[in-house]
Amino acid sequence: MAAPRQLKALLLPRQQGTDHVRRALRNLLAESPALVGRTNRAQQSYWYCTPAGLAEAAASGELAPTTGRTTGKRVAASKTGLREHGLALVDTVIAFHQAEVADHADWRVEVPHPTQAGNLIPDAVVLLAKGSSAFVEIDRTMSYARLIAKLGRYDAYRSAPASGRGNAARAPRSHWQETYAGPHLDRRFPMVLFVFAPAPRRAAPDTREAAFHERARNIQSVNYKLTVATTTLPLLTKTGAGKAVWRVVGKAHGEERRTLAALPKVR
Repeated sequence: MAAPRQLKALLLPRQQGTDHVRRALRNLLAESPALVGRTNRAQQSYWYCTPAGLAEAAASGELAPTTGRTTGKRVAASKTGLREHGLALVDTVIAFHQAEVADHADWRVEVPHPTQAGNLIPDAVVLLAKGSSAFVEIDRTMSYARLIAKLGRYDAYRSAPASGRGNAARAPRSHWQETYAGPHLDRRFPMVLFVFAPAPRRAAPDTREAAFHERARNIQSVNYKLTVATTTLPLLTKTGAGKAVWRVVGKAHGEERRTLAALPKVR
């Protein structure tokens, strides 16, 4: 799901206004079958791929093959909270793409990851330009207790026992090692990145970010097993995902912000 302003920022950043994007969207809507769908809420249009549009996109070869793609219709037509959460995620994707940190096609949304306590479902997983991956969480209204609990899920996923039998050349590996570590275990556990976005009747993003740090800084897994960093959506979109906008969570770290490349590596 995306709004015309987001598609303009992603595809035609030098274009003045969204008229060209809106005209292209209307042409896709007029196809038979329609390649996109539209929902209007509060004088704003939200667009998404139809099943035919997803098939066309997959056939283009520009998207990584995957199963279970959804159209975004449910999010576009949903209540304000879920819709704004989805738009914040798209703004994050655009910030990474514009900074050449990650291509807009290298994102997967709400992919289940098994743990002994149930599935961990990140808001998104992104393949970064240098080959490593990162988990991305968008927060607008979630309570601090739920945010901390989600960190526990990441720790459980990282600590899950190896599955499979392995072979003579390779010992059994856990799900995250099979999925993210590469053939020779040369990559570490993916970073966990929190983006705090504005929301009505909630504290400002930088205030919520600071409160999250205060609550998470003494969690042992954050300091030794997980690399967790935060930023705010206004800072991310204004400054860029490749700049020093990320603040590391943990009792050994201060208030300074770093680039993604400068974030500490977990053991």
